[in-house]
Amino acid sequence: MKIYCAGIGGIGLSAYASLQHARGNEVMGSDRCESVLLHSLRSHGIPVTLDQSGRGIPSEIDLFVYSEAIPIDAPERVRARAIGVRQMNYFEALGDLSRDARVIAVCGTHGKSSTTGMAAQLLMECGKDPTVVVGTKLPLLGGLNYRQGKSNIFLLEACEYRRNFLRLSPDIILMTTVDGDHFDAFESLEDYQRAYSEFLQKLPKNGVVITHGSDPDCARVVHAWGGRWMDADIFPLPALSIPGRHMQENARLVLGLADILHIPREHALQALLRYTGGWRRMEVKGVFGDDILVIDDYGHHPREIRSTLEALRGANPLRRLICVFQPHTHDRSIKLYADFLSAFSHVDSLILADVYDARSDIERDMLDMYRFTEDIGRESKVPVRYGGSLAQVEQYLRSGVLSSGDLLVCMGAGDITDLAERMVANDHLLRP
Repeated sequence: MKIYCAGIGGIGLSAYASLQHARGNEVMGSDRCESVLLHSLRSHGIPVTLDQSGRGIPSEIDLFVYSEAIPIDAPERVRARAIGVRQMNYFEALGDLSRDARVIAVCGTHGKSSTTGMAAQLLMECGKDPTVVVGTKLPLLGGLNYRQGKSNIFLLEACEYRRNFLRLSPDIILMTTVDGDHFDAFESLEDYQRAYSEFLQKLPKNGVVITHGSDPDCARVVHAWGGRWMDADIFPLPALSIPGRHMQENARLVLGLADILHIPREHALQALLRYTGGWRRMEVKGVFGDDILVIDDYGHHPREIRSTLEALRGANPLRRLICVFQPHTHDRSIKLYADFLSAFSHVDSLILADVYDARSDIERDMLDMYRFTEDIGRESKVPVRYGGSLAQVEQYLRSGVLSSGDLLVCMGAGDITDLAERMVANDHLLRP
């Protein structure tokens, strides 16, 4: 089968493309700019173009798969319609790919990638040989975001955006949290949680949900659904090699999975202890200057931010914690405004970068960065500076505001990861 993937550089679609390639299909695709994921795809023999005009789509393809970032009137989707090829979005294609497998789906507002990574560690160490699709790159997977296994188990990360996870056919669900996000796609928290109840209804009669019974939102969803579920909070908080109570809560879900799969508890605990984290999840990038530790993190929701900064503070009590945060979309920042204001109380200093406007085609309201800066300073009770563009923020960081022993965390779901890379790669710019 010949498959063309538009937006192939996305973290999900790149994994799908790689799996289809590993299964012997001919895969090609496009994206708008270079990235480490595109380099990885090319290194595995998948041709990728930066031309999204539609001219690169051959007329003889069998399937056209597109990411959420490709709108209906994009030239490539227009071309696919013109040649009459079958079209699927990423989650439709992932659902089709995993339909005949025993699907273990990890869903939730926060912690999906970390929980999927821990579950992959468990399944691989205990001889289950799963196929894996995860929303980050894992050292466990050789720095990749996918794995082609030989068993019938398919472990995947299930995204709720636009109810996309309803395209999947789960047998076991691990549900982390459901406190709300993506309010450009959901009318309210009730609508958001109703989507999760709909997802749970896709389980077969012998299916099971593993979640946190002590979390009121999770409990509300499973009780509204009414099926079989396991309370992960009956398990002890396991020891991990990565910091944070939120990571231990994620690991509890994996202990529940081990119980369902009849994996001995001691084996599960050892597997979890050996989990070392993933790309952009409290990832240590290196050192700036002589001893300023630089960390890159994907956190972009208030609850994620608070938990991650609390974990970093606890693991580094003697370091001054400097955070650069890039808000991700105006819509999210405005609708969760009040929650953002108190999310940064664990830092010593905060620098705000311009909003990463990932959905400029649909967003109408704009975040007032000056008011946002002032309000966070008042509520989080920390010094806050609005730094402007990432280039301006980098210039400010290099101006001498960082001190020996500081911890610099670059946080957000946009291109702020490039700032973390530059701070480490170009630290010689401060040197004589």
